[in-house]
Amino acid sequence: MSKPKVFEKPIGVKDYLPHAVAKLRRIERQTLECMNRWGYEQIITPTMEFYDTVGVASSTSDQKLFKLLNNRGTTLVLRSDMTAPIARVVSSLLKETPFPLRLSYHANVFRAIEEEAGRDAEFFQTGVELVGDPSAEADAEVVALAIASLKAAGVERFKIAIGHVGFLNGLFEETLPGRPEAQEALKACLLGRDYVGYRELLRSLSLSEPVLKELEGILRLRGGQEICDQALQLSGTATAKASIQHLCEIWDVLKAYGVCENVLIDLTMIGDFSYYTGMTFEGYAADLGFPVVSGGRYDNLLTQFGRPAPATGFAIKTTRVLELLDGVEEAQPERVLISYDAKGRAAALEEAQRLRGEGVSVVTERVEAGQQITNSADRDGYATFISFVGSKGEQSK
Repeated sequence: MSKPKVFEKPIGVKDYLPHAVAKLRRIERQTLECMNRWGYEQIITPTMEFYDTVGVASSTSDQKLFKLLNNRGTTLVLRSDMTAPIARVVSSLLKETPFPLRLSYHANVFRAIEEEAGRDAEFFQTGVELVGDPSAEADAEVVALAIASLKAAGVERFKIAIGHVGFLNGLFEETLPGRPEAQEALKACLLGRDYVGYRELLRSLSLSEPVLKELEGILRLRGGQEICDQALQLSGTATAKASIQHLCEIWDVLKAYGVCENVLIDLTMIGDFSYYTGMTFEGYAADLGFPVVSGGRYDNLLTQFGRPAPATGFAIKTTRVLELLDGVEEAQPERVLISYDAKGRAAALEEAQRLRGEGVSVVTERVEAGQQITNSADRDGYATFISFVGSKGEQSK
């Protein structure tokens, strides 16, 4: 392999120029402020974690992990999500803190497989974890907060689809008993939204006509609360019925929040992490093919860290929100340019300090004796120009 050029960077990572950074920081700030108003406190965890703890517990396959060795030969990973690191903190540094815990975060995460198909290997997430509450109220809270957070970030048109992994598990156990490979293959099709492949796989399984129609029928289970009634007619297993009842309770709470116009029930949802145990959801914005937010309930994860507790949460794909808002003009803060010569230096820098104390962005520039900035192009990007050259502060706009 040839040596990379000095300006090249690895596949899947990006440079963010000032205008993009300003927009990214605004999204981060407004989203975290929204989460704070809902009682969530921000946490920061290390970029690197031990593979044998957080790496294994993250439910991210080895092929998706960036691994490295420290000088002692111990395998480390770059964090692939924030849920497992927060579970580690909840079970250690916060082990004496009573439940429920409401934590928020903003961080970069890394997934090696994302290099394929032109996706990012490093991207930003902003999210929350609600730990210690098993109720439908908690699940509804994180869905409602996800909606509020997307709006705070500037996303105007989107839909949240919610499902329950227990419904699919119960239905497949009832219709495909003793066939775990077929069940997992069907779930993989649903996860990838490959409905054509799902139907083709069903027809290859030599199922009876009633079972075939039943399993094809779940592809139509998308809509409002009426979907719960239809789902109860499909499966009679206790697991499926309990899952649907839980979704009905979540829907009732979401109605109280007044956000149902942004939500639909989709019983083909299974979540993209194996640690999900209950309700899962994804949010899709108009004109963007990838989800901008995803989350769900993961009641077994904290057991791996020695502090069993139910938990639920979500992550906003902050980098995707940035792509979505790429064409939206960002309000530019007022910037002032102050030029000065040797005689006007003291007065110019004093004025600059005064304006900065008021929150104004100020750039100072030394000019030589007799030099004046008269070209309007020299002042591009500045709301105000102040000259301390041969005078005591001449201002123009």
